[in-house]
Amino acid sequence: MIYEYKTIEKPVENTLLKEKGSKFIGFAFPVNNEEELKNALEKIRAKHPKATHHCYAFRMGLNGENYRANDDGEPSGSAGLPIYNQLLANEITNVLVISVRYYGGTKLGVSGLVKAYKESAKITLEEANIITKELEIEIEIQFQFSQQNTIFTLLSKFDAKVLNFDTQENCILTASLKIAQKENISDKLSEMQYVSFKFKE
Repeated sequence: MIYEYKTIEKPVENTLLKEKGSKFIGFAFPVNNEEELKNALEKIRAKHPKATHHCYAFRMGLNGENYRANDDGEPSGSAGLPIYNQLLANEITNVLVISVRYYGGTKLGVSGLVKAYKESAKITLEEANIITKELEIEIEIQFQFSQQNTIFTLLSKFDAKVLNFDTQENCILTASLKIAQKENISDKLSEMQYVSFKFKE
């Protein structure tokens, strides 16, 4: 099973590549869902309304199974794909890379465009800090008030983060922990009396 993935720590903005008068401005954003993706694209379109093209590629999902490469009016395969290939080359996912082009009057031809968009994505990702993130899962545990110390000790042993804690006669607690620990914590909780738990998918 896969327990971790590589992505970028924070956005990279305004890397610049000049090619025969054309300017390519690069951006990279960490994105976790369609909404973050859309917001990032809209933000750059609003920032550069006069640009000739806003070409981009993204990968999302553990294996990068959700992906798209967009040429935004450039010849097919000359922009989005070279950008996408840089995401593959860096083995990163949950990342959007945009290359904004201001046309400089000299046509670059398809091979020139491929080279320029590839280079723009490459220098943008070279500026990024690539990090490894571990996958997490949420668990909901129900237990008696008198057991809370035991439960909290167990959670800290597995580096779980408490997200929500509702104390009553019967306590309900939600925590997130690394998927790699799922089986271990399940084994421990299963051995306890008066404790029930479930994982939220």
